[in-house]
Amino acid sequence: MKISGKVTKGKGRGKKLGFPTANIELAEKIESGVYKGFARVGGKKYKAGIFIDKNSNSLEAHLVGFSGDLYGKEVEIEIGEKIRDVIKFESDEELKGQITDDLRVIRNL
Repeated sequence: MKISGKVTKGKGRGKKLGFPTANIELAEKIESGVYKGFARVGGKKYKAGIFIDKNSNSLEAHLVGFSGDLYGKEVEIEIGEKIRDVIKFESDEELKGQITDDLRVIRNL
C-alpha cells in the first residue's frame, strides 16, 4: 500500500529519542502496528520504519539514512510487512531498545 502526503509537525518524541520521524495524516484506517517499508522524498528512496496508530489517524516514518528537514515536503510511503503490534513501554529506554531492534529488521529489507 502506498500513501502520499505532506509531512506535518508531530510531538517530537521520536527526534528526542534519536529517531526523527516524518508524520503524515492518514485518510483511511490502517491496522495499528510497526511496519517495514520504504519512503520516497526528493527523488530518493529510503528504507523506513513505519508506526501507525489508527486511533490518531497518523503515520510516523523513520527514514533510514536520511538527515534533514522534511516539514512541509511531500513524501510517498510504501507500507510493507507488519513486524509487530503496538507495545506500551514503561520507559523511554525500553522504547529506544525496541526501536533499535525494529530498525535491525528494517535494514535487512
